Amino acid sequence: MSNFVILLVEDDAFQREALADLLKDEGFEVIECTTAEAGELIITSTGTELQALITDHNLAGAMSGAQLAQFARRRHPHMNIVIMSGTAVKPMPVDTTYLQKPFAPARLLEAVRD
Repeated sequence: MSNFVILLVEDDAFQREALADLLKDEGFEVIECTTAEAGELIITSTGTELQALITDHNLAGAMSGAQLAQFARRRHPHMNIVIMSGTAVKPMPVDTTYLQKPFAPARLLEAVRD
């Protein structure tokens, strides 16, 4: 999966590291950050380089993962977007995959590849 770049936004360090390791082991390039605001800056600065966004819904800071997903969708209409949360996300952004925490690693990999 060379050149498949994923932006991973998760404010829990343990979860972020575990998810990044899983994705890297599958051959993905992973850019990590902890807030939606930082994610916005990365999305803006990386251009079309990103193929996917994986974000927690409940993040530290003023923006939610769903708000970041909407921002990413406007900039990159074809980007694969996955929102993770332990609670329901309503309303769910259009063309976005929702993963209820906890989830099996295989389910995340399937969502990223779809």
